[in-house]
Amino acid sequence: MRDRSQPVPEHRKAKSGPTRDRNAHDEEPEDPEPGGEEAARVICLRLLTSGPRTRAQLATALRKRRIPDEVADSVLGRFAEVGLIDDAAFARAWVESRHHGRGLARKALADELRQRGVSDGEVRSAVGLLGPQDELATAQQLVAKRVAAGRGKPMPVRARQLMGMLARKGYPAGLAAQVVREALEQDQANSGSSADLAWISEDGASDDWS
Repeated sequence: MRDRSQPVPEHRKAKSGPTRDRNAHDEEPEDPEPGGEEAARVICLRLLTSGPRTRAQLATALRKRRIPDEVADSVLGRFAEVGLIDDAAFARAWVESRHHGRGLARKALADELRQRGVSDGEVRSAVGLLGPQDELATAQQLVAKRVAAGRGKPMPVRARQLMGMLARKGYPAGLAAQVVREALEQDQANSGSSADLAWISEDGASDDWS
C-alpha cells in the first residue's frame, strides 16, 4: 500500500488541463488591413448605421482615415450598386424632412444638399418636388406662428423680424414681403387699426432684412 504522504510522481499526475497551450490569438478575428477594402467597408457601415450619408460624405470620411482613393471608389461603387448609397433618395428624404420639419424653402434646401455633395441634377429633382404653392403655404404658417409675438413693437420692427426669419429659411424676397404684409394687415384688422402697409414690398429686399 502506497504511503499517501509521499508526493505523487509527476508522470502519474492526472491530466486535468488542456493537452496543449492555445495561442490567445487563434480564435480572435484579425483586424482589417489598414487602408484596405475591408477597413473601408467597416468605416462606411458604421457611419451608415447612425444615419443616411451621401457618397461624397462617405468619401470624405474615408479620405480622413487615409483610405486610398482607388479603394474608396471601389467600395463606394459596390455600396451604390446594392442600394446602401443612394444620393437621389437621400435628397428626396432631406427635402421632405427639412421643409416640413424646419420650414426651409427650396433655396435653403438646395444649398444644404450641395454642401453634402449631392449633384446639381439630383438637387434640382429633389427640390422640384416642392412647388410655389407649397412654399407659400409654409411661409404663411411660419409667419402666423410668430406674428402675435411682435404686438406692441413698432411696425417696421415687426416687419423686419418676420422678413428676416423668412430670408434665413431661403424664401424669395417677393414672396416673403407678400406673406408678411398680408399677415400684419390681418393682425391690424383684428385689433381695429388700419395703417397703410404698402411699404412692405419686394423693393424692401434691398434693406437688411436678415
